[in-house]
Amino acid sequence: MAEAVTIARPYAVAVFRLAKEKNALVRWSEMLAFITAVANDVQMQALNDDPRVPAEQVERVFLAVGGDKLDAQAANLIKLLVEYRRLGLLPEIARLFEEFKAADEGVVEAEITAAAQPDAAQVKALVSQLEARFKQKVVAHVNVDPEIIGGVKIVVGDTVIDASVRGRLQEMAYTLKG
Repeated sequence: MAEAVTIARPYAVAVFRLAKEKNALVRWSEMLAFITAVANDVQMQALNDDPRVPAEQVERVFLAVGGDKLDAQAANLIKLLVEYRRLGLLPEIARLFEEFKAADEGVVEAEITAAAQPDAAQVKALVSQLEARFKQKVVAHVNVDPEIIGGVKIVVGDTVIDASVRGRLQEMAYTLKG
């Protein structure tokens, strides 16, 4: 079976294009966050996963919960996802939408993993170096993982910069094995 991101991408692209066309990126961001929360609700998941419950009933319940928080296009998205039993894709659709929105706004997200919590000055210096390299505004998310031993590992989109001790040791081991 195809991965969720592969199936979710066309939905996210369509929603992003619609939101961009209507100049409603923020509104769609809010609606996607809301409908993702509804879809992740335990009761809604049980209703959606029950094969005895017709899709029309799932749709009615979902739209009733959404009420006036959803516009006509968001309601159509829900109808489409319910019809094809793809409500479970909403978190991935929302994540991809936010990526497209950030890229459109000239912002990239960086996942910085360090062995110990870096101080604010270190994070600021890393962010300014990343902004110079990627020529975009960088929003950093810092994680601490003592298993990398030392240094940092940075992930920006598809780019991975592994300057960790663990990464260098793995690279050395790989080289020695030939």
